[in-house]
Amino acid sequence: MYARDDVATTTDWRQLPADDHVDTAVDVFRMLADGTRLRVLWLLCGAEYDVTTLAAEVGTARPAVSQHLAKLRLAGLVSTRRDGRRAVYRARGGHVRRLLGEAIQAVDHHLTGAPDHD
Repeated sequence: MYARDDVATTTDWRQLPADDHVDTAVDVFRMLADGTRLRVLWLLCGAEYDVTTLAAEVGTARPAVSQHLAKLRLAGLVSTRRDGRRAVYRARGGHVRRLLGEAIQAVDHHLTGAPDHD
């Protein structure tokens, strides 16, 4: 059993989360509803990047990537640190990586017809 499996077994799925939790989760999912932001966040789950490198990797203009990063930061999905004169970005913690990984795996199962996990 993985540590993350405990969440599924210890969460009371019959009890609704607090309204502020639901509202914030909706905002997070809204941030992920953009292809460029999803691609940027995916890369940031694996390593740190600056804006110029991210723009080249996702094939989007640097100003657009900068705007997306600002939104991801406001949503609490991305953190930043200074490295000399440049800002370096990364995904903010394991919850973000697991959320994105699970979303892509669920889509993969849907597209390939692989059976769902319990």
